This record gives sequence, C-alpha cells and structure tokens, in this order.
Amino acid sequence: MAALTPISRKPLSLVLPTIAAAGAFLGLFVGTANGSGFLGVVIGAALIAFMGFVYIALLKNETLSKWISILGFATLGFVFAGVPGVVLGALSGWFYHWFTYWLYEGRYRAKLLPYLTSRQVLWFYSFRVICGAIFVFLITPILVVMPLSFNAENFFTFTPEMLRFDPAGYSLKHYVDFFTNSEWQRSFKNSLIIAPIATIISVSLGTLAAIGLSQSHVPGRRAIMAVMISPMIVPLIISATGMFFFYSDIGNWLEGTLGLPKNFVGYVKVILAHSVLGIPFVIITVTATLVGFDRSLTRAAANMGADPVTTFFKVQMPLILPGVISGALFAFITSFDEVVVVLFVGSAGQKTLPWQMFTGLREQISPTILAVATILVAISILLLTTVELLRRRSERMRGMSPS
Repeated sequence: MAALTPISRKPLSLVLPTIAAAGAFLGLFVGTANGSGFLGVVIGAALIAFMGFVYIALLKNETLSKWISILGFATLGFVFAGVPGVVLGALSGWFYHWFTYWLYEGRYRAKLLPYLTSRQVLWFYSFRVICGAIFVFLITPILVVMPLSFNAENFFTFTPEMLRFDPAGYSLKHYVDFFTNSEWQRSFKNSLIIAPIATIISVSLGTLAAIGLSQSHVPGRRAIMAVMISPMIVPLIISATGMFFFYSDIGNWLEGTLGLPKNFVGYVKVILAHSVLGIPFVIITVTATLVGFDRSLTRAAANMGADPVTTFFKVQMPLILPGVISGALFAFITSFDEVVVVLFVGSAGQKTLPWQMFTGLREQISPTILAVATILVAISILLLTTVELLRRRSERMRGMSPS
C-alpha cells in the first residue's frame, strides 16, 4: 500500500471539483463523437469525480487503484471505439489516476518555491494549461491530415480498416501518385524553380536594407522600415491585387518592347512578387541579429585598410549569418507555400504546388492532396528546426546563452 503523507493531503472539496472539470473535458469529446456533447460532459464529470472519491476515501491503495483505472477505461474504450479505444482508454485511465493523486497529495508543489501563494500556484499551472490547449488547437489539423494521407481508399475520412489498425486500410498509393503524376510533378518543379530564386533576391535586398536601416544616421529610417515590412502586415488579397496591376504593365513592356517569351515573363513576375513577400522576413531577422553587433569591429577593419565590401564579407557577414539564413528559410517557406499572389500574377505555365492543391480541392477532390500536405509539413518542420538551431547558435556567438 502506497504511503500517503497527511501533511500534504488536500481536501476533497478541492480535489473532486478539479478532477470533475478534467473529466468533463474528456466527456465533451466522447459525447460529441456519440451524438451528445452535453450528456458527455455530465457523465464524464460525474464518472471522474466518483472515481476519485472511491480511490481516496474508500480504496486508499494507489497501486491497486491505478490498475483499476487503466483496465476500466480500456474496457470503456473498447466498447466505444474498438481496438484504438483500448489504447486511448488505457492512457486516459492512467492520466486521471495520476492527476487525482497528484492533486490529493500536493505533489504539484514539489518543484515550486515553497513561499508561493495558492493564487500564484494556480496561475502557474493555468498558464501552462492554456498554452497546451493552444498548441493542441494548432497541431490537431496536422495530426488528422498525416494519417489520412496513408488511406488505402480514395476518401477524406478514416475508414473502418484504418480505425481497426488493419494493414489493408493503409497504402502509399497517394504518395506514388504524387511522384508519378505529370501535373503534380510540373507544379512541384515550378515551386522548386520559383522559391529558391525568390529567396536569393529576398535575402540580397533584405540584408542590405537591414544593414542600412540599422545605421542611426539614416533619416526617416522608422518610416522606411514600416514601408519595407508592410507586405507582411497588409492583407494578402490587397497586396495581390496591387501586384496584379503593377506586374501586368511590366509584363506587357517585357513582352512587347523587349520581345521576351510570355512563359519566361510569367516566371519573372511571380519571382519578383514572391521576393517582395519574403523581404520583410529577412529584414526582421537580420535586424534582430544586428542589435548585438559590435560596430567597433567594422571600424577596426576600416582602419586596417579593408574596403566596405571586404569588411562586410570578412567581418560582418560571419556574425550575422544565422540571422541571414533564418530570414532565407522564412522567405523560402513563404514563397513555397504561397497561393494567393501566384493566382493573380502567374499563369497556367507557372502553376505552383499550392496552386495545384487549390485546383485539386476546387475541381477534382483527390486524396493526393493529403500526401502533398504531409510532405509540405515535413519540409516546414525541417526548416523550422534549422531556424531554431541557428537561433541558438547566434545566441552562443553573441554570449547570450551558455554553450
């Protein structure tokens, strides 16, 4: 029998309402899935509160109550959702048992400062619950799309075979379709052409702009900065409309006066438009890196006879490189995932991957879109992980965090 510490025990008047609220949250999802969210809330709150009362006031055996909770919830999960429900039920049973004793024995104060008031402790955990809820809200669509991309059927819903974890319900055929379908491959190649070139332009112009705007003697630099980052503030549909009229005139001049091919001009317009969208991200990340830059290094290089170009590449660039690369990654993601501007500025010859996905949803619904979405999510996660590693490296180089 697990020993309880009487000094740390909390009253049932605190424990039971709290775990009942947590049970109501679970009951909301289960009840909604079975046709009645309100009934699920009531049953979930009552069930968890009753469970906690029995464990604490009657059973008084933490190990035995843990296994009762796990097996009981696993059984309920099997009744409502089959084999997947067993896994989710067992996890839920373990969590609610742990949560009950975590509250009752006051374990939540174990790693906190002893002088914190009850209100401070409540805010400490409430803040983390709110952050976790926001994270779940943001990540849930991704968690739904990824397993659906392996659906063996041409459906956008989970089939009975998938819910039973039957291997026959899963397939890679949608990924095979993406890598073999000419339309998907053409749009993918267009994205791989447009995004890197737009990124290079964004990084070149954005880095120079950030360095110039970081100089205190530049007149009106705040106003210039506001104009430079406006593409990420102004609604995208407004920017796309303005770009349509602006680049239409440029395209007519390039085709009519210079005689350039229409398809080439289309690529030029889309690349320039995506460069405009990526420049603000480069300016912001490079400017943030320049905040801790030691200006005496450039003056020392100039005193030793280095010209401005040599000073930039030999002294300044190595120190601000993490910010430049971070901005480049954000600019690349912006261009690679953008669809509104390319719809206004581009033509069928410049159809990018997001445009093809949009067309597929509007004209012919194909689960291949889910496979493409999963690939894009994987690419984004990889790039964002790189950004985080570069951010930590930049802080180490500037002495803001331990190595």
